[in-house]
Amino acid sequence: MDKYVCPCGYVYDPEVGDPDNGVAPGTPWEKVPEDWTCPTCGLGKDAFEKE
Repeated sequence: MDKYVCPCGYVYDPEVGDPDNGVAPGTPWEKVPEDWTCPTCGLGKDAFEKE
């Protein structure tokens, strides 16, 4: 599964997910909710780029 990086440097790793914000480990980027935001800086999914 692909990782996605935010301009702030946060990397979304599907194997880890973001359980503190409701995204379970193993969740591919395509299944992350559209209203999810970067836990570090608050930018939306549209700001992320494939690593």
